[in-house]
Amino acid sequence: MIKVHSSAVVSKEAQLGDGVTIGPNCVIDSMVSIGAGTVIDANVVIGKNVNIGQNNHFFANCVIGGRPQILGLSPDAEIGGLMIGDRNNFREQVTVHLSAHRGEIAKVGNDNLLMVGVHIGHDSTLEDMIVMSNSVQIGGHCKIETGAWFSGLAGMHQFVTVGKWCYAAGLAGITRDIPPFLIVSGHYPSIIRGVNKRGLERAGMNEEQQEKIFEAYKRLYRNDDALLENAKALSQEDGIDENVRAMVDMIIKSSEHRYGRYLEKFK
Repeated sequence: MIKVHSSAVVSKEAQLGDGVTIGPNCVIDSMVSIGAGTVIDANVVIGKNVNIGQNNHFFANCVIGGRPQILGLSPDAEIGGLMIGDRNNFREQVTVHLSAHRGEIAKVGNDNLLMVGVHIGHDSTLEDMIVMSNSVQIGGHCKIETGAWFSGLAGMHQFVTVGKWCYAAGLAGITRDIPPFLIVSGHYPSIIRGVNKRGLERAGMNEEQQEKIFEAYKRLYRNDDALLENAKALSQEDGIDENVRAMVDMIIKSSEHRYGRYLEKFK
């Protein structure tokens, strides 16, 4: 049974799945699809071109599918959309913007927790099982891979990629790509501090897999040679572990852009 509060404004073009609940003073725009079991609390705005999966929860005052914050983007400019998966929690005052480009979509995967005041900029991609603590700020065109964890007030420059099962400490200012499984803290520059062992455990990795990641970290970051040279040397070895491969591949790709942001190559 669909429940829509009498004060909510829901476009006739919006598609609501079974069991959707929409609270007081919400606005649901046209070209919106909301999957079964999703709960939308009071004062939430869902903009145009947003596709939402099942069993999500949007807490009070979220704005989902807002227009990109781009100077010179006219109010009538044709822009893209936003696709959200299943079982995500968007706490109070979370904002997620659409793609700035017609025919393109920003993406949020499954089983993510975005706490109070998180902002996700236009054209960004969040994979699965990501945790973002209060007031994390993500610029446009960013990519955050599965299992990454951001502590409060961390921020990402546009076009940055953060690898799977990373941990970003509170107040971190991340301006270049971070390889998977690592801990990063500080700003200008942010610094790799070690391996996120808790993340490896959350990922269900066995002891052998974890040991290979720790050994790769030592060879990459605790070696006197340059990081890129270490990564290239490790990448050429036979039988390299798939997780280690993910680490070295991101380092090598990141080096292709002068500021260490691989995705900015395609700007």
